[in-house]
Amino acid sequence: MDTQQLSLIDSHCHLDFSVFDHDRSAIIQACREADIQTIIVPGVCRKDWQKILSLCHQDNMLYPALGLHPCFINEHHVSDLDELTQYCASMSAVHSETPALAAIGEIGLDFFIKETDRKIQGYYFSEQLNIASQYQLPVLIHARKSHDEVIKHLKQNTSLRGIIHAYSGSYEQAKEYLKRGFKLGFGGAFTYPKATKLRALVSRLPIDAWVLETDAPDMSPLTHHGEKNSPQYLLEIAREFVVLYDSKLDFDFIVKQLQQNTQDILPSLKNTLK
Repeated sequence: MDTQQLSLIDSHCHLDFSVFDHDRSAIIQACREADIQTIIVPGVCRKDWQKILSLCHQDNMLYPALGLHPCFINEHHVSDLDELTQYCASMSAVHSETPALAAIGEIGLDFFIKETDRKIQGYYFSEQLNIASQYQLPVLIHARKSHDEVIKHLKQNTSLRGIIHAYSGSYEQAKEYLKRGFKLGFGGAFTYPKATKLRALVSRLPIDAWVLETDAPDMSPLTHHGEKNSPQYLLEIAREFVVLYDSKLDFDFIVKQLQQNTQDILPSLKNTLK
C-alpha cells in the first residue's frame, strides 16, 4: 500500500486544547510525515477562538472553525453570537489577514446530557445556523441523541451544508442528512467491533457520504483505546473505513475520494492540496 501520494484531511480535531500544548508541534510534524496535510480545528467556546486563529495563522495546514458547542452552554453569552458575526464579517473582507474560516462549528444539540436546557441549546444552534447561512459557510454539527431535532432545524434553512460530526444516528437519519447535502464524519467510534450498527452503515451508504475525522484528543480508535487521541491516527481510521466499505477496492482510490468529499463540503480547502 503506497500512501506517499495521499493527502489526508482530518475534518475535526481540537488541536487547540491545552492537552496538546506540550507536544503540538511534534504532532503536526508527525502528521506531515504521515501525509496528513490538512486539519480542521473547530472552536467550542468564545474564549478559545483567538488561540485557534493564532495557531492556524502560524501553520497553513491548520484551518479554523469557530462555534459555540452545546456541551458548554453555561459558558456562552448572547454577545458571543455578535462576536461570531463580527469574525465572519472581517474574515470575508477582501484584504483580511485573518485565516479564512473553514466552517462554523462545532455547533449543535446534545440531549445525552440530562440536565441541559434544550431550549437554550436550540437558541444558540439556530442563531449560529443563521450566521452560517448569512456568510455562506458550512457547519460542523455535533448531534448526540438529537438527530431528529437537528434535522428539523436544517429543514428551516435549506441552503446550509456541512458535516455531521462523529455520526451516531440511524440509516434513515443518515439518508435525511445526505438528502440535504451533508456529509457524515467517520472516526474512532467506528473502529470498535461492538459498534455493529455504526459499522454496518458504512457499506450501506455511498462513498460520497463520508469524511474522515479524529475528534482528537477524544474518541481514540481501538488501537489506541484509553490513550489521548491524535490526528496522527487518521491513517489507521482510514484503513478501517476501507475494510468496512469494501476491502477489495484500492485503498488510495477510496482515500482520495474521502479527501475530495471533504474539499467539496468545505470549499475553503479547495486548491490547497496538491
